[in-house]
Amino acid sequence: MTTADLSAAPDPARQPREFLEYLYRVAVRRALPLHNTAAFLPAPPAQGRTLVLGAGKAGGAMAQAVEALWPADAPLSGLVVTRYHHTPPRPEGLAQRIEVVEAAHPVPDAAGLAAAQRMLELTRGLTENDLVLCLISGGGSALLTLPADGLTLEDKQRINKALLESGAAIDEMNCVRKHLSRIKGGRLAAACAPARVVTLTISDVPGDDPSVIASGPTVPDATTCADALAILERYRIDVPRAVRAALEAGTLETPKPGDAVFAGHAVHMIATPRQSLEAAAEAARAAGIAAHVLSDEIEGESREVGKVHAALARAVARHGQPFARPCVILSGGETTVTVRLRPPGSPRGRGGRAGEFCMGLAQALQGQAGVWALAADTDGIDGVEDNAGACVAPDTLERAAGAGLRIASHLDRNDAYGFFDALGDLVVTGPTHTNVNDFRAILVL
Repeated sequence: MTTADLSAAPDPARQPREFLEYLYRVAVRRALPLHNTAAFLPAPPAQGRTLVLGAGKAGGAMAQAVEALWPADAPLSGLVVTRYHHTPPRPEGLAQRIEVVEAAHPVPDAAGLAAAQRMLELTRGLTENDLVLCLISGGGSALLTLPADGLTLEDKQRINKALLESGAAIDEMNCVRKHLSRIKGGRLAAACAPARVVTLTISDVPGDDPSVIASGPTVPDATTCADALAILERYRIDVPRAVRAALEAGTLETPKPGDAVFAGHAVHMIATPRQSLEAAAEAARAAGIAAHVLSDEIEGESREVGKVHAALARAVARHGQPFARPCVILSGGETTVTVRLRPPGSPRGRGGRAGEFCMGLAQALQGQAGVWALAADTDGIDGVEDNAGACVAPDTLERAAGAGLRIASHLDRNDAYGFFDALGDLVVTGPTHTNVNDFRAILVL
């Protein structure tokens, strides 16, 4: 499935899955950097140079958009880091002026550490005549890794993995990441002084707070060391003794709102989850299907969010309330998956939050007639697997039983990938080169 062909919507009554995949493609296309960057690009500086720095799953596509739109005779250079295999093919004739490197996500690696070190080196010698254009998108927290004093890369990997499996919300995870970093939480902007900094960002977080997106490397941070310490204690995550002492003493504090280092800086949100959901809603209405956007800020345990969506879909299917049939119900945000403890020696499940949402939804729907659904991550990767998400149909549980699959067992071991792969119901797109987080669509006919 690609985002290229959006010429005609499939018939939702005859091709419900294809229709939902079409809406997903519309949502992704709305968030592609090339379609959203031109209106927010600053003019090249009259004197000085333009340095581009960036991190995130959309980083490669954002860099190419800047290269395509920047005046050919204006100096441009820089470094952007994106996830492995997330650099888009280079359009024919587009000269490369911004270096793009790849690193690991969601658990950082040495390549991300090297990229962060190089970015700080590139900021040396900047003057007030220079412009720093920062391209920030979701995923940048893991990709832009530079551990605080007293932490090793191995420490950061362990802490990051523990946060991912704890069920912590994205703002909680990024609060910790900011305080355990030498580049996030506004520190990259501080390193750019006295140059002017303009940040272009694609939101992947509920509320579109730029200080949460990629842990806000170029914006002020209102959270504190005490907040980070409380989150670590809440989820029982250990850090080295010296780092705990530094958090308790406040010596790992980040630059705060009102700090002079941010004077004259600008932040532009070039794509948001809400815009993508509204684009999908417009496409559904154009196909004759009423569309309702619940929210782009839904958080919580993925399977439980799936159950709530199932209750709403059942009410529509059975009673025509609160929405009349036919309709499509859309939502976004960032749910979480708490990885369950497994008996020693038992196989580890595979899958991400979109697949876990679909399992919770299917289990609660119990084969409700007339209800189809798709949940997928708009970056094209659900967790660390090769699928974007999964689809649910009225016969999902029936087909699973016929294949000898027990959905409760797959939920117990967080194995959405194994469940939907066996049914042929994975949604596989490959990297989309953008990221506005979760996309969910439920079609009720």
